[in-house]
Amino acid sequence: VADEKPKEGVQTENNNPINLKVARRDGSVVQFQIKRHTPLSKLMKAYCERQGLPMRLIRAEDTIDVFQ
Repeated sequence: VADEKPKEGVQTENNNPINLKVARRDGSVVQFQIKRHTPLSKLMKAYCERQGLPMRLIRAEDTIDVFQ
């Protein structure tokens, strides 16, 4: 009952966008604001376009650090 997930197409209470910062090893940061249902592949593509990088340099298994 409490474990039930909302059905597709049903609005949930929290539709606020997510603010993300993507940091490179050199310390530069790129900020994004995405919707909660946006696939991460779309974020990865946008990041590569902004940085002028080919998508093949970014892999799904790359590690991330989470900061709040």
